Amino acid sequence: MSVLKVIELMGSSTKSWEDASQTMVTEASKTLKGIRSIYIKDMSAKVENNKVVEYRVTGKLTFSIMQ
Repeated sequence: MSVLKVIELMGSSTKSWEDASQTMVTEASKTLKGIRSIYIKDMSAKVENNKVVEYRVTGKLTFSIMQ
């Protein structure tokens, strides 16, 4: 039996929403083990001078705390 935990995180990137998601997982994996999935809850972007300069995602990350 597994026990899973879900946390909500935010990630950002100057490249894309996909890169922002990967950045979130990469940073979380530095302290969390057993990451299983990520659910993207929200996406937004920062705009300056009529150009998108930063992509942002809010996601729910699921990881195992006991197997």
